Order: sequence, then structure tokens, then C-alpha cells
Amino acid sequence: MGHLYSVTVAWTCSGDFASGEYSRGHEWRFDGLTVPGSSSPTVVKLPYSKQDAIDPEEAFIAAISSCHMLWFLDLARQGGFVVEAYEDAAEGTMARIEAKRYWIDKVTLRPRITYAVGHAPDSAAESALHAEAHHLCFIANSVRSEVVVQPVARTASDAASAAS
Repeated sequence: MGHLYSVTVAWTCSGDFASGEYSRGHEWRFDGLTVPGSSSPTVVKLPYSKQDAIDPEEAFIAAISSCHMLWFLDLARQGGFVVEAYEDAAEGTMARIEAKRYWIDKVTLRPRITYAVGHAPDSAAESALHAEAHHLCFIANSVRSEVVVQPVARTASDAASAAS
């Protein structure tokens, strides 16, 4: 058997269930941590969803982004590069399959990476790191949505670091 991952998702009715006027707020519990969850306000209108909770669509996108980042960091380290910061403004789009059926058809990762001066890959090496991270990412390998990686252009100081 492979690795086993578990999470408890817990919900208790608050409101009028029969009429559909009930809270979709719930909890995700894992590793001693509780995270507020809800349906997306774009799917279930407020006040029945919670704006200040993570919805499954956001979690899906975050899981892909996080997995890609973790692989990228390890591959960069193995390649002798020194990453000081990594931030990804990831987005996902939802499309209709048929009436009442949707899917997240595309996830776009936009990592902005800061390297230590003199320890940055050139553009080709960085692209290769992203390609390998995407290839190895467990989550990306588990979905049928298109996942696109669009690294954010480097600043002048980032480019100077790569040239060193």
C-alpha cells in the first residue's frame, strides 16, 4: 500500500436545511490543525457560504501550487541554487462540462522566486526546474486539469544575481 493521508471534514447544520437556507461553513481537521471551510461564495451565495473560509476550489489550487513549490525548492537545492523566497499568485478557472456539472479546467501558477546573489539559475535552467517540478508533483499527476506554470519576470536585481 502507498502513503495514506487523512483529513476529517465536519459540518453541523445551522439554519433551515429543508429550504436550502443553511450554512455551508464547516471544518477541515488534520495534523492537529483546524481550518475553516465553506462552499465558495461564487457557488453558494452569502450568507450561506463563508467569505472568510477556504473553499474546495481554493484548496485544490493551493494544493497544486504548494506541491509544485516544494518540488521546485528541492530540485533547486539539488542543483546548487539558493532560493531565498518563493511566492506564487496561483489561479484556477472553472468551466461547465454540462448542465449542473463543472470542473476546474485550468490552473495557472505564477511563481516569483528570489535567489541569493550569485546562486540563481539562468532562464533555461529555471525553466527546466519548473518542468521537472511539474513532472514530479504528486497533485498535478493526480488531476486532469491543465496546469500551466508562468514564472513571473525577474527584477533587475534578480537578473544581476543570475549573471553573477
